[in-house]
Amino acid sequence: MRREHQWIAKQIFFISPPIYFFAKNTIYADIINIHEMKQENLDVIAYCGLCCLDCHGHSGRIADLARDLRKELRAAKYEKFAASISAYPFAKAFVHYPECYELLGQIVKFRCKKGCRDGGGPPFCNIRKCCQEKNIPGCWECDTVVQCEKLDFLKSGHADGHRKNLAIIKEKGIDEFIKGKRYW
Repeated sequence: MRREHQWIAKQIFFISPPIYFFAKNTIYADIINIHEMKQENLDVIAYCGLCCLDCHGHSGRIADLARDLRKELRAAKYEKFAASISAYPFAKAFVHYPECYELLGQIVKFRCKKGCRDGGGPPFCNIRKCCQEKNIPGCWECDTVVQCEKLDFLKSGHADGHRKNLAIIKEKGIDEFIKGKRYW
């Protein structure tokens, strides 16, 4: 318990011992809740600064939509429709229906129930390995983050979103980052 909390709790004790007991335990509970909140927030932030809460794989919404669309397409026997209509010049693209259906199947599989701190994410991630070797919670704690080339492989899918996030986390902390604007 922090000193100011101890002082407040002692002042309350002189007023009423039962209130002291309640206040003391409430302060302890608040401290525990704050610690749990910080850990929970850290669990959804990847080492690179991306946030799982912003990822379609984590939410599963797009995967669910793809699954439901595949189900509807099967029920409508859409493969027969696509095959027959693809013979017409205005609908030649339907010749690619089997590839489209297969792609939807791949989208259904793209789910990530675990963050990279819990065994999710790409198994080959050098960023995760680096942070674990340095025993730091994320790149925002690293002195060489600005010029780090390990972060470059994320550019194709995230531009500089992860680098912006790292700067925000370094400046404001994890909890403020979770509450504020994040980049994907």
